[in-house]
Amino acid sequence: MGLKGKLTAQIEMKAGGDVFHELLSDTPHQIPNMSPTTIQGCDLHEGEWGTVGSIYFWKFTHDGKEKVAKDVVEAIDKEKRSVKFKMIEGDLLELYKVYKVGFHVETNGGIDLVSWTIEYEKLNDEVEEPLTLLGVLIKLSKDIESHHLKA
Repeated sequence: MGLKGKLTAQIEMKAGGDVFHELLSDTPHQIPNMSPTTIQGCDLHEGEWGTVGSIYFWKFTHDGKEKVAKDVVEAIDKEKRSVKFKMIEGDLLELYKVYKVGFHVETNGGIDLVSWTIEYEKLNDEVEEPLTLLGVLIKLSKDIESHHLKA
């Protein structure tokens, strides 16, 4: 098996892709209120919210354990409704040399679809592919959708 890989998942977003994109690109610090069992915190470490080059500090739960990540915002595209983060510090870098998470929203037949992508490079062959981390992103999406559908 190779050390580099890419995982993707695509989920229908009934609450609307624009809401999802605006939340993750401009106000991610609101996410812990919508998905407290997944994301416990998102703090601005450097820069400004919603700005490429800014650094966010995340507290999240993965496999029942609290973890942290410091991510730099690599790209935000309002037209394509996409955002890309690259982890620069955190628990996952004990397993992965490179760990990037991105998403984009596309509309197909009037249905908004959120596509998550994890790009990674494992430190060695013993490290598993981050399938459970993709599951965390899917749960996060469903929590955000549920929050917005209730509102």
